[in-house]
Amino acid sequence: MSEYILQMKNISKSFPGVKALDGVSLNVRPGTVHALMGENGAGKSTLMKCLFGIYKMDEGEVVFNGEQVYFKDTKDALEKGIAMVHQELQPILERDIAENIFVGRYPTTGFGPFKLIDHDKMHKDAEALLPEVNLEKFSSKTKLKELSVSQMQSVEIAKAVSHDAKVVIMDEPSSSLTEKEVESLFEIIERLKKQNCAVIYISHKMEEILRISDEVTIMRDGTYVGTWPANELSMDLIIKRMVGRELTNRFPPRDNVAQETILKVENFSSVDERSFQDVSFELKKGEILGIGGLVGAQRTELMEGLFGIRHHKSGTITLNGEKITISRPEDAIKKGLGMVTEDRRASGIFGVLSITDNVGVASYDKYIEKGLINAKKLDQVVNDSIDKLNIKTPSNKTLIRSLSGGNQQKVIFARWLANNPDILILDEPTRGIDVGAKYEIYSIIVQLAKSGKGIILISSEMPELMGMSDRIMVMCEGKVTGILDGENASQEEIMTLATKYM
Repeated sequence: MSEYILQMKNISKSFPGVKALDGVSLNVRPGTVHALMGENGAGKSTLMKCLFGIYKMDEGEVVFNGEQVYFKDTKDALEKGIAMVHQELQPILERDIAENIFVGRYPTTGFGPFKLIDHDKMHKDAEALLPEVNLEKFSSKTKLKELSVSQMQSVEIAKAVSHDAKVVIMDEPSSSLTEKEVESLFEIIERLKKQNCAVIYISHKMEEILRISDEVTIMRDGTYVGTWPANELSMDLIIKRMVGRELTNRFPPRDNVAQETILKVENFSSVDERSFQDVSFELKKGEILGIGGLVGAQRTELMEGLFGIRHHKSGTITLNGEKITISRPEDAIKKGLGMVTEDRRASGIFGVLSITDNVGVASYDKYIEKGLINAKKLDQVVNDSIDKLNIKTPSNKTLIRSLSGGNQQKVIFARWLANNPDILILDEPTRGIDVGAKYEIYSIIVQLAKSGKGIILISSEMPELMGMSDRIMVMCEGKVTGILDGENASQEEIMTLATKYM
């Protein structure tokens, strides 16, 4: 009998233009916490999604409980004893705890077409589970909307326990939790260990990893680096193994020159106390200001607050020496700000519309004459952008959803160039784009900075952050932990600041 409850052997997975996993292996013992660590984009979540049946792996095998298995979907994985608590919870807020635990598999009574949900059994079984996840003070009939984020997470763990899971995957489970809530999570994990359940724990928080883990596997760029007992590791050693690679010449030469300050943000705080708090920074004309940090650092949230997508409770924004108020994106656009969002498919492109419509959506008012859009002028701007940005498309009337990821991203750049912003916020602008298209995007960014635009670049790729930034502002858990000179910053310095809560 193997000493491992789970073995993943030589797992590979590719997406168009990207090899996300390249021969990765993972061995997990029962009754232990096995941490999975690596930079953003290292392949941790992809590996777990291959295990849980969300993705189909291209190569490799999974051995679970001594038998080779293949999970065709998440339901199959759950039924066989593997559960996953995702970073982004999807609770059914208007349903109660019991319904959330047993959703999709409600106990029934009766026969054939006369089967009905057995509500009594469902609530009785749910009540028995609640003490195991520190929710004994709640009734199984409590609606999810009445719970905190950590309590909703506990309901997800209760769902895993109800499946009698032998392996529970937790993807960044503490990223939105307070210190007290994290302690409650750790109590639940200890209880799972005593039941001989294995926990695979994905996190960037090294203090947590060193405290709760028995073993640590480190991944880098979709490959397996190694596995070590947690008690043999230190924060410095983990950082070196996470970032241990050389930068290559994948970036265009930067001949932009930072000029006078264009934007000053002071004591900027979110209405959500778990989000960005007391953030201050400056941006200069012609400068590329990189923003680094790990999952939960609140980088995106900060920029969304600045752009008016999220509400803020305090702080000042000074643009070109004048204090301004931004309450919604329309305010930001009118003041000369543009933002390329993190997820182009969810919040960037309008897939059923043409390239022209996708470019013009942020600047139609510039092309309205006598109450109508001057289509000829707009087409000219779009065609100029297609030429300048080398967008590969049959015509400007082509639906954007038919383009490659890199060309879709160029269209979004064209949208903001048509609006001629003074400041452009770029949130993960090269995510999911192949290497060749990345270089073209980098060249566009450098040219924009050279023309005097102020660029804010959020990136989870360490080489990109260092290769493209004049200065790097590092965040951890909603706070700025340091600002580094881009030319002289080291990966270890950035990672240390990214894991150092101020």
